[in-house]
Amino acid sequence: MPGNAQLSIDNLVIEAEECRRLGIGGIILFGIPEEKDEHASGAYASDGITQRAVRALKREVPELLVITDVCNCEYTSHGHCGLIVDGDVSNDETLKWLSKTAVSHAEAGADIVAPSDMMDGRVAAIRAALDANGHFKTPILSYAAKYASAFYGPFREAAESTPQFGDRRSYQMDPGNAREAMREIAADLEEGADMIMVKPAMPYLDILREARRAIDVPLGAYQVSGEFSMIMAAAANGWLDLESTMIESLTSIRRAGADFTLTYFAKAASALL
Repeated sequence: MPGNAQLSIDNLVIEAEECRRLGIGGIILFGIPEEKDEHASGAYASDGITQRAVRALKREVPELLVITDVCNCEYTSHGHCGLIVDGDVSNDETLKWLSKTAVSHAEAGADIVAPSDMMDGRVAAIRAALDANGHFKTPILSYAAKYASAFYGPFREAAESTPQFGDRRSYQMDPGNAREAMREIAADLEEGADMIMVKPAMPYLDILREARRAIDVPLGAYQVSGEFSMIMAAAANGWLDLESTMIESLTSIRRAGADFTLTYFAKAASALL
């Protein structure tokens, strides 16, 4: 993806300082460990890459909001989001990993934890773990409506998290199912989610609109890697004007009801606006 790269912690701090100067409200971290294993141990290690990155950011750029992705796919050797038992992901065992990860991120100083794994019951488990460890004020941004989308390809390559077998359709949502998204959102709010994310954004603007009508908590949308890459490729080929297409795409997300947007265009859009 043009303009995007894996960053070491020192370069991350430089990037974060630039984001702050541009007026960007916050960033989200996706950690890529040096080694991966079947138990995603790098996800919840106190000295893991994300935990160390959070500490550095809160020390060097304390005014920037830091959100952390709480998932396992970047940390597992097989690329799935949880513990594999008999060839499938074990939902309940995975909740233990997610809870430990969220607590470790909060202890490192994360402002918001964002579970994106789509395991059932994860918000309740994370909320209970955070509260038990004294992190009562750490909000949960839940990826409640996350679809099993073809638009994640560039990110999975960049994060080295493509599943080594099967796919994630057993725990992410069917692209044809809108009603399930509303049920998932309602369930996560009942379990203690403070904010909701819809992912992807543009192919699911109808879901974003329905969510906006149904809930009054902060609502976000993730303009994912495939959306970004399509626009960049079309602009590189002279088929679209980059700046106007970028702003129009972000406007459509806002118009559909998003209070905030997670996007790879953040720096370019902020500089233009």
